[in-house]
Amino acid sequence: MRTRLAIKLHALLERYFPERRVFLRSDTDTRFIRLRPATQLIAFSGASAIVAWAIIATSILVMDSIGAGNFREQAKRDQRTYENRLNSLSSERDMRAAEAMAAQERFSFALEQISAMQSELLASETRRRELETGIEVIQSTLRRTMSERDAARDKAQQLTLAMADGETSALGQPQDASPDATLDFLTAALSDAAQERDTTIANAQEALLQADEMAHQLRLLKDQNDQIFSQLEDAMAISVEPLDKMFRAAGLSTDSLLDAVRRGYSGQGGPITPLSFSTKGEAPSPDTERANRILNRLDELNLYRIAAQKAPFALPVRNAFRYTSGYGMRWGRMHRGTDFAAPHGTPIYATADGVVTHAGWLSGYGRLVKIKHPFGIETRYAHQSRIRVKVGQRVSRGERIGDMGNSGRSTGTHLHYEIRVGGKSVNPMTYIKAANNVF
Repeated sequence: MRTRLAIKLHALLERYFPERRVFLRSDTDTRFIRLRPATQLIAFSGASAIVAWAIIATSILVMDSIGAGNFREQAKRDQRTYENRLNSLSSERDMRAAEAMAAQERFSFALEQISAMQSELLASETRRRELETGIEVIQSTLRRTMSERDAARDKAQQLTLAMADGETSALGQPQDASPDATLDFLTAALSDAAQERDTTIANAQEALLQADEMAHQLRLLKDQNDQIFSQLEDAMAISVEPLDKMFRAAGLSTDSLLDAVRRGYSGQGGPITPLSFSTKGEAPSPDTERANRILNRLDELNLYRIAAQKAPFALPVRNAFRYTSGYGMRWGRMHRGTDFAAPHGTPIYATADGVVTHAGWLSGYGRLVKIKHPFGIETRYAHQSRIRVKVGQRVSRGERIGDMGNSGRSTGTHLHYEIRVGGKSVNPMTYIKAANNVF
């Protein structure tokens, strides 16, 4: 059975690979090599395999070369896009910083205007009180003048009646006085009474003119006060509402925050003391109530300003930087801060007023600075190359606390910035974005 199968296979191969002989001739002898069909098949298969391998390898190399070229071009395009994006972000950050500086200048200018308007308001209130006192004096003088005028009229009528009846005794003259002397006396008395009456009428008219003028000045002063009040109320609304929105956007309770600041700054006196009520038991005037409302708003604005200095709304890096990692899950773990990348040694600044509670090495944080702020807030600045503050030191917003580095568990030079409220981490960008509406 095997012999027949071998014979058939040999016959089949003979069709395509007939037996061949290769002669090898030398000077003395001639030899040959017999190439059987099976040998030719093996040789042909090997040659075909080598050719196929060469074709496949060449194709792979060509395709790899083309793919590598496309990948490099794509990488270059991505790099250019990334660099353009970084440049646009840097430009936008610089623009936002300029807008923040301009907003801060406008805020300071508004405070100066409010202070000037407040001084004008207090001065106008003083002038109004002086004018009211002057009007009261003029009215009392007018009443006294009118009383004197009425008395002079009564006296003139009595003198006229006495002259008509010849009752010289009623005027204190002797009974035996001559009629000429009595007439002269009565004429002089009437002349004095008429002169006194004219003087009284002139004084009354002058008093009325002064009263009208003071009333006109009071109306002008009231209009001016209304204008000043309106400007102050608008300035208060423009200044307080963005601050209130900023704190609410950061998740802070404005009521408890203002109470905390007020407890630390409870002194009063000077230009922002509320206007006192009347000592006569009278109800305060509408202007007084309006002024007190404005002064209360101004006090609230000052409390917001103080709270804004003590809450971490500023950026810890002022030089050019880029965000490399945000708050949230990263590589299966919680990343509790925001990373800012910049050159080695870039200055790092405190984002709010506070007290340094840690300044040294801490595990994966590397060189770390912790700052405790009011309202239960703490900020952390990690991976520094150099620390420039000490434990217990009080720092202000914008004060340099260290240099950017690569210490601790870090893959490159950057700042790891954290904000913790009540011991729990929060997203620092919430505070930074909230401050963009104001600063």
